[in-house]
Amino acid sequence: MWETPGMTSTWLVDLVLSHLLSIVGFVMGAVLIAHLLVQQRASQSTLAWILAIVLIPYAGVPLYLVFGGRKIAGKASQKQRLYGAPGSSQRPESGIERMLCALGAPPASAGNRVEILGTGEETYAALLALIDGARRSIHVSTLILAGDEVGSAVLSRLTARAREGVEVRLLLDAFFRLRTSRRLLRALRNAGGRFEWFMPVWHLPFRGHANLRLHRKIVLADDREAIVGGMNLAREYMGPTPYPGRWRDLSARVLGPAVADIAAIFRADWRFASGESLDAARPGAPEGSAAIQVVGSGPDVASDRLYDAFLTAVFQARRRLWIATPYFVPDEALSRALVLAARRGVDVRVLVPARSNHLTADLAGASYLRQLAEAGGRISCFTPGMMHAKVVLVDDALGILGSANLDMRSLFLDYEIALFFSTREEIAGLESWFASLLPGTRELLPAGRGRVLVEAVARLLGPVA
Repeated sequence: MWETPGMTSTWLVDLVLSHLLSIVGFVMGAVLIAHLLVQQRASQSTLAWILAIVLIPYAGVPLYLVFGGRKIAGKASQKQRLYGAPGSSQRPESGIERMLCALGAPPASAGNRVEILGTGEETYAALLALIDGARRSIHVSTLILAGDEVGSAVLSRLTARAREGVEVRLLLDAFFRLRTSRRLLRALRNAGGRFEWFMPVWHLPFRGHANLRLHRKIVLADDREAIVGGMNLAREYMGPTPYPGRWRDLSARVLGPAVADIAAIFRADWRFASGESLDAARPGAPEGSAAIQVVGSGPDVASDRLYDAFLTAVFQARRRLWIATPYFVPDEALSRALVLAARRGVDVRVLVPARSNHLTADLAGASYLRQLAEAGGRISCFTPGMMHAKVVLVDDALGILGSANLDMRSLFLDYEIALFFSTREEIAGLESWFASLLPGTRELLPAGRGRVLVEAVARLLGPVA
């Protein structure tokens, strides 16, 4: 059959368009790979993204454009650096504290009082007491403020305090904005309170901030009292009475000079989201004997401070290294360091949920856990339900509590906060909480060949975040 002139013209147009699209795709892939190489990611993350862009460009390219950013870029680059240049004249005794100070973090402050909040009921009661006791200001930062009875009650209480003349500022990550009651947010604003969304989810290509989420959980009253930990404001985390299926989590109530360092992190986040600069908080009077170093990590700091601290802690541990985390997906360097610690006789124990709320994280982390178990580490899988706390204990010298999971998202992408305790009473409190969960755990179950293969694939894909 002979082609008509119109058919020939259409064929030529299709050929030219196909050729142009191939060129555009090649150029875009090259640009994205170049962008990846200067991002200072872990090598396995870089390799995983490159494979996704090269082998499945129709999926890899758009996914990287939306989720590929790491350190501050585009809109995220407008955020003020959390820490300035190192300038402390103090020389801490702890090697980890000294390293963090060299990276710009504030030194530990003495004279603090700490209350470990080991249940969602305790945290909820402390939260409401903090809100009711505030005289001048209440500042709240969280990933999730649910529209359920718990989140609604907290938001209603904040609205009542704003109506009474207390300065209320509420900072919410935009990723879970659909879980928050718009009606109650309007009521808060009408009462004189303020709220802001942190970091839009959708953005223009190369602005690189959809993957950078506000994971810090901070509640401040009058810049003299704070609650920090892993709990969001929702019924699965906290509430007035026990709730079936409530997650096991952990927070700390802090009073004393360290609260000013916590407040500084909130102020930096608030300024980025709202454009409003708040006066710096003054360190409060001594309230107790606890020494606390407040460490923020994320795209707004030059280095990966929590990752650096965790890795250093693993190498420094001599007797004990206990870790509680809901998601265990370390990079290869941290995984190898944990294996070596177990082989040199350190009591390495990792407490994880037997089944978390993210199957992909369970699969991606399982092979790391099996490697550690084979080296002599002890894996404790919490069976009563979801365990969401984030705790690290190093010998009797250091206890860490905060918002960061031991996975590559928390360590390299999200905005996080952690409290580093170096005094015995606080370390013993974290140890007691950790030990109280162990009777409800079992060892990691063996896996068949099919499961091992699935875990290996998930481990390969885990760094694509």
